[in-house]
Parts: sequence; C-alpha cells; structure tokens
Amino acid sequence: MAPARRSIDASPGRIAPRSPGAAESSVKPALDQHIVILSGLSGAGKTAATKLFEDLGYTCVDNLPGELLPGLAELVSEDRDRFDRVAIVLDVRAGDASLALAAVRGALEGRGIRPQVFFLEARDEVLIRRFSETRHRHPLADQRGIASSIAEERRVLDPVRDEADVVVDTSDLSLRELRERIFAHLGEQETTDRLAIQLISFGFKYGVPLEADLVFDVRFMQNPYYIQELRQLSGLTEAVRTYVLGQPVTERFLAFLHEFLTFAIPAYVGEGKTRLAIGIGCTGGYHRSIAIAEALAAWLREADLGTVSVFHRELDRA
Repeated sequence: MAPARRSIDASPGRIAPRSPGAAESSVKPALDQHIVILSGLSGAGKTAATKLFEDLGYTCVDNLPGELLPGLAELVSEDRDRFDRVAIVLDVRAGDASLALAAVRGALEGRGIRPQVFFLEARDEVLIRRFSETRHRHPLADQRGIASSIAEERRVLDPVRDEADVVVDTSDLSLRELRERIFAHLGEQETTDRLAIQLISFGFKYGVPLEADLVFDVRFMQNPYYIQELRQLSGLTEAVRTYVLGQPVTERFLAFLHEFLTFAIPAYVGEGKTRLAIGIGCTGGYHRSIAIAEALAAWLREADLGTVSVFHRELDRA
C-alpha cells in the first residue's frame, strides 16, 4: 500500500495528514507535474485554499523561510513521482516575499517546471472584520493598528500580485465559491502570446471586484428588474438576454467595447500581460451585467482574442 501523502507546514509541530476525502485516482502522473505557489493577504483565505489543495492530493508547504525555498524546488524537481502535485504558500512571513517568489520560481523554471501563481486578496473592511472575529494577530502587527498593517502588507506584496497568474478577490465568496474559482483556473498555463481573459459580472451595491483590471458600468441600460415577469430571472435566461441585448444603447455599447478590446488586447499582450480581468457591473449583478458578460465572452471567443472564462459573482444572491 502506498504511503499517505502529507501536508507539510513549517510551523512548529504541524504535519497534517492528507485529507481522507481525496481519492487516489485524482493524483496526476509525474509527467503532468503541477506546482502551485499560493500567495496573498493575511486573512484573505490562504488557509482555506490550502485545505482545498490538500483535498486534491497536493503536498502543501506553508510558512517555509524564503532561504529554504530554492532547496524545496530542487527536492520537488528531483522526485517528480512523489511530488507530482505541490502547493507552496508564500507570503510576508517568508521575509522579502518578492525576492522569495523570484528565487523559487527561478529554481523551478530552471528545472523545466513552470509554477502557477495564485494571489488571494480582499477589501480592507473585510480583512479587518475577519481579524476581529478570529482574534488572530496580523504578521505585520504594530502599534499603529490593523488597518496600517494591512496597508503595509498590500505594499509589500504588490510585486507578487503583479506576477500572479490568477488573482481572486475573496471578499464576498463562500467556501464553495472559493473552491469553484480555484478549480476553474487550476492547471491553466498562459503563454506570452495569448491572454487569459476573465469576465466578472457583479453588482455595484456589493462592491467592485478588486481583481478587475477594467470595469464597465452598464447601469445606463433599462433594468429587467422592473419588469414583473423578468424580475426573478437571471441574465442567463433567454428572456432577460433578449430584453437587455435588444436595447439600442446596448448594441451601441457593445460596438464600442468590441472596438476598444480589439485595439487594447493586442497592446496588453505586446506589453507582456498574461491575464486581464474585466468587470461588468450593474446595480444588483443579476440581470444586465450577466447578460452583457455572456455576450462579451461569446464575442471574445469568436474573435479568438484569448482564453476566456466567466464568473457571475452575485448569481447565488437571489
């Protein structure tokens, strides 16, 4: 019988067994080795995400000093059968997080392994509330208070965020939604000449998604919410889609948006950008924004401007 896969945490006394819910059949062969680097703000959900990776059979390494990360990269590359799936948590506890990321990434890529970098973040008020509820100490805590510590952590980790393949705002996500977001991107490897485009429909009443690079406001369109027979239907239904897309202002807006993205996306690629998150927002995020995001996704795929994914943030709020 093969030995159980372990999750390694460099914190004293912590070696967690592999989750019993993870099936052996989910483990990929060595030829399909996948290494994840998980980073982000304290309180943004890295612990929850780590448990999700454990359930998938990943060996998870947390709180390892930055100086030891190149050695870990060497170990992972030399025993690819044993370490076919590895998730490395890297944040401000590693010291110079940007330098640590460059070191471990360089060590892995020098051995022919390209890691996938996830970065988790959340709004300040959400992080403050989470620390208040859990009473955990922020790793950069000082006498200036939690808000100051969060601001400093954002500054320190900003270069890491810029290097990430996937950025996720966890402010309004349940554990199930976080799992879906991670799984949707797991294993994606962007190339330098093809952009990974994520469309996020959202409601302005719940806040703008932090990961959005571009945000478009579609609240100028007539709202299906005020049509009795459409109120309970989402933008995924044909009735709402027809109502939203049939408006003259919608047709003109999409024409402008198509022209802009046809110009901008090749320019982004030319500058070396590998991902682009586009937020489409209406009031509640249930009708207009969903319909527009779906229509835009269909056009982007037809135009072959990149690899397209769609996330409807408020779909489960109704």
